[in-house]
Amino acid sequence: MSQFSSQGVRPGAQPGTVYLIGAGPGDPELLTLRGMRLLGEADAVVYDNLVSQPILDFSPATAERIYVGKKAANHALPQQDINALLIRLAGEGKRVIRLKGGDPFVFGRGGEECEDLLEAGIPFEVVPGVTAASGISAYAGIPLTHRDHAQAVVFATGYLKDGSIELDWPMLARPRQTVVIYMGITRLGDICERLIAHGLPASTPAAVIRSGTTPSQKVVTSDLGGLQAAVNEAGFKPPALLIVGSVVSLQGRLGWFKPEGDPA
Repeated sequence: MSQFSSQGVRPGAQPGTVYLIGAGPGDPELLTLRGMRLLGEADAVVYDNLVSQPILDFSPATAERIYVGKKAANHALPQQDINALLIRLAGEGKRVIRLKGGDPFVFGRGGEECEDLLEAGIPFEVVPGVTAASGISAYAGIPLTHRDHAQAVVFATGYLKDGSIELDWPMLARPRQTVVIYMGITRLGDICERLIAHGLPASTPAAVIRSGTTPSQKVVTSDLGGLQAAVNEAGFKPPALLIVGSVVSLQGRLGWFKPEGDPA
């Protein structure tokens, strides 16, 4: 893939190449410099539901923008068709930006797309992004690890390919770790019940964050036993991020980010 030049700077977007770029969790200032540079040189931008408009605005006015947004069980374009689209656009000699919320390789299906690009002989580059787990937890004031609370962190998805939530529940329910579950709010009650059933106390602190890192960010904290009721009361809808573990107890003191409507 791309190499550094003698000045230590990698070349810009190349014709016929696909760039899988992580757009981060929402705040446009969390986009990497590499991602912003390549986006500004795009001929075509293929983007997901979680990519914010301010980030799209970094692309040229002449760039073709193609929405392929994915929500749980509701895809604007099936994954296999997205892969074929990327191959076609790059085959036409375009500089193609595949823009994804968060990081392409963390529940972003970037690996699946890279496999098809490789098989088709299309050059590609992966530009990491700030994944939702680290970006949203930081803006919510919830450290993922802490010497007094959690010595490990686990990322999981609440929506598997077949629509089930058959996860490794004994592993997720281990003590002294933080569990971050993506795409889990539609099955929140089931997730909380299974974690409790496999050993986590119902009093375990837990949080759900919606629109994290943006001016619309909302945080609900409770415990596993009462989280579903608290989220219902707040009227949260997907997408949202679930964080479970003792570290959530720090949110009230460490919550530094004051979005719109919150007291300073």
